[in-house]
Order: sequence, then structure tokens, then C-alpha cells
Amino acid sequence: MPDRPVTVFGGTGFLGATLVRELVEAGRPVRLVARRPARPPWAEDTDPLELVAADIRHDDEVARALEGAGAVVNAVSLYVQTRRLSFEAIHVEGAGRLARLAREAGITRLVQISGIGADSGSPSAYVRARARGESAVLEALPKAIIVRPSVLFGPHDAFLGTLAKLTRLPAIPLFGHGETLLQPVHVVDVARALVHLTTGTAPRRRLFELGGGDVLRYREILELVMAQLHRDRPLVPVPFLAWRALALLASPLPSPPLTRDQVILMEHDNRVGEGVGTFADLGLTPRSLREGLPDSLPADG
Repeated sequence: MPDRPVTVFGGTGFLGATLVRELVEAGRPVRLVARRPARPPWAEDTDPLELVAADIRHDDEVARALEGAGAVVNAVSLYVQTRRLSFEAIHVEGAGRLARLAREAGITRLVQISGIGADSGSPSAYVRARARGESAVLEALPKAIIVRPSVLFGPHDAFLGTLAKLTRLPAIPLFGHGETLLQPVHVVDVARALVHLTTGTAPRRRLFELGGGDVLRYREILELVMAQLHRDRPLVPVPFLAWRALALLASPLPSPPLTRDQVILMEHDNRVGEGVGTFADLGLTPRSLREGLPDSLPADG
């Protein structure tokens, strides 16, 4: 298996691209799979990096991308549905297809990236799809590993980048009173955990939840971001009912700035649960948001 490539579906996304780099730096052969793969600007000509174009919605393309793979990571993600791309097609059918074809190819090490809070009974279509995707993967490949990261942060991320933009407003609207608990995790820490899970000894646990070094209220995260950017803005509570109404009004837009699923996510705490594998099981210690903020969000960001 060391000479067979770790195949990363979604290898151009925020987590997938970080994982590809960590694997290459660890000296592992990597196959980057995406609908439109591109060689990363940091990659050297001598790096053991292969690019494959494949769409997780098509059996033949997925099967071709899996040929000769030693381990597989499904880091394909979709946060907002469009007319062409649905949660069902990507997170449920796509995940199940990848696991089924991996099994048929004789691949036993598959890591499915999901998310903390995945719940088939959630009112959020996104959260339901994540949970159903986990089930589809385990039905096809019972020994697959499920990894649920908390909200990811790091250089050029969507999470801190969005909060930084909010700090330019005269006042920052909060989801409710800003009391939702989050456990942001640095994307590099998650990628290093995935390197362990794909190239190390097979873990005893099959479900991992990966959160950062501290649990913070949403308002506390905003305060840290403002301090990092040397800005000071009042935080204004906004009822979730108002956010849901705004999401409804924005829903007809081609690229809505706010969705119902995003509001629902902010109504629930997002932190590591009990009885699951964590960084500690892999011998790793994740950095806290406070530790990772300076390199993730420069003071002039």
C-alpha cells in the first residue's frame, strides 16, 4: 500500500487541497481527483502527484479514478444546492457510489468526510444529507472510516474570511445572542489526522469527530477576530426568527448570501461529542483558534 496512491476526491477544495499537500510533504504518492483538477502552484515537477478528472456522479469516471488506489478520501463537498448540484446527488448518492466502487476495486481503506452534527432527523437538508451519506458509505463498505470535522479555519478560509468582512460593518449582527458553541479546527490539523488515517495502522475506531483546542461562543469568536484585526464594533443580537425570514427572502437568488440550512446550523452547538475517536486517539494535539488565528487571518485582512 505505501507505493499505491492515496486518492483524494475533492482534492481542489479547502480540506482536500490541504490534505494533498500534507500527503506529498509526507512523501506519499497522491492522486488528486476533481471535476477540473489543476496542479497546485506549490507542487514540484518531481512530486509524486497525479491529476485525474472525474465527477463523483458518474460510475465510469469514479471507477477509473480508483484504479490502483491504496486508500481513498472523499472530501467532495457542497454547502449550497443549485439547479445542477444537489445535496442528494453529492453527499448521499455520490458518497455511496464511491464506497461501492471502492469495495468492487478491492480497496478497504476509505475515509468519508462528513461533519459534526450529522443527523438524519435534522430540519436542515444539508445535515440530513451528511448523515444519509455516512449510512450509504457504511452500507457499501462497513469498515469505512467516518470523519466529522467541526467548522474549519485556516488561511483563505470561508469561515474567518466571512467574519472579517462582518467586522467592516458599523455593527455586527449576531445569530440570536451569539451563544452558540463552536469548536473551530485548523484545516492543517484535520489534514494531518487524515494522513494518519490513510497511511498509518488501521484505527480501531471507525467514527472520529475532530474539533480544535477550545470551545467558544460565537460572540467570543467575533471578539477574537476583531482583536486580531484591531477593530471594535458593537455586537447586536438578532432573533433566529428574523434570520430565517431573511433566508427565505434570499432563497430565490442564484447565489443566496444566506440559506435556511446555514441558519439552522447556527441554532445548534457544533462541538465534539462523547464516545467517538478524536485527535488524541491519533496521538495529535490540535491548535486552538487563538493559536491559529494569526497565520489564518493577518492583522491587515
